[in-house]
Amino acid sequence: MELAQGLHLAYCTNIHRGETWPETLAALQTHTLAVRERVGAGRPFAIGLRLSARAARELSSPAERRNFRRWLDKNNCYVFTLNGFPFGAFHGTRVKESVYQPDWTTPERLAYTNLLFDLLAELMPAGLAGSVSTLPGSFKALTNQPGQPAAIRDQLWRCLDHVARLSRGSGRRLQLGLEPEPLCLLENSRETADFFAQMRRDRPGDDRVDEFLGVNYDTCHFAVEYEEPRAALARLAGAGIKISKIHLSSALKTVPTPAARDALQDFADEVYLHQVVARDEAGRLTFYRDLPDALAAPAAATAAEWRIHFHVPLHQPAAPPFANTTDHLLGVLDGLAENPGLCPHLEMETYTWEVLPAEFKHRSVVDQLAAEYAWTLDRLAERGLAKR
Repeated sequence: MELAQGLHLAYCTNIHRGETWPETLAALQTHTLAVRERVGAGRPFAIGLRLSARAARELSSPAERRNFRRWLDKNNCYVFTLNGFPFGAFHGTRVKESVYQPDWTTPERLAYTNLLFDLLAELMPAGLAGSVSTLPGSFKALTNQPGQPAAIRDQLWRCLDHVARLSRGSGRRLQLGLEPEPLCLLENSRETADFFAQMRRDRPGDDRVDEFLGVNYDTCHFAVEYEEPRAALARLAGAGIKISKIHLSSALKTVPTPAARDALQDFADEVYLHQVVARDEAGRLTFYRDLPDALAAPAAATAAEWRIHFHVPLHQPAAPPFANTTDHLLGVLDGLAENPGLCPHLEMETYTWEVLPAEFKHRSVVDQLAAEYAWTLDRLAERGLAKR
């Protein structure tokens, strides 16, 4: 939905199952329209659309695109952003490290992302900017061969070539957003700034990296890295990096007492990777690939704090032994209130709905999303960025 100051808010449909286009459309019909009736009836309703590679190929059929445009018009909905991070299956099976594959060393990732931009340019309303979010190059453990970082940058430049041609040919303002995440090639603001600097060194004077490449700022991810929002935003701005989209998300945090570690067993699911960053009293960080790794590590139990890459509902109040990283999200919204031109795209992303413990999931997914909208709109209204 359109808010004040030219902002647009959606929820990411990666919360729903759907790997084929018919499955994706069925989720929109069943869940998204129900959410629209709860939070945005009578107003144009924005959709943050997740398309797998298979769904994107199926939607690329001219007949399917025409039908979907008619569906959007009929239901007073519009698409302004696509989630292009998960390439393949994202629910109901083991995802873990496979969410980073194929990565940006591969032609498959490039072709998929280019197709997403082709679809977005055709689907989005005139006059709006469009964004596609993607993984930050690769997972660090998958980039241990010489030449891989250079290959990633080369593939990204090829994508920017495509986005630039498409933007200028269609008159659309399009941007690719790299999404830093713990233990990925880019996981914090410093690594991101260094990466963009190297992209510019690869093609001196080519300003397309500034115009068409940005960062998808996930507030959960940056908080898990113990970054302060003002400092992170300032570093990105100082490096000339635009924010293409802000993922509004919150992570778990806790002091790793025996009771907390016992309670965390309920979050150690077999579907998603939940990186843990432990901080000791001196501020030193230790990284664990997944929550079970941290739970099994004796040294981790002595840390002062754990932050866990597990997206929890935005409206869920913190309850001992857990806290959350909502303060980071609110800090980013404070920065947006001070500079509404920072980023026009806001997207709530609590994709972990299916694997939440029972006490976090005592309502339907539509109820959950409606509650997240209410919470988010209230926080935006407090900052003059939305009306209630």
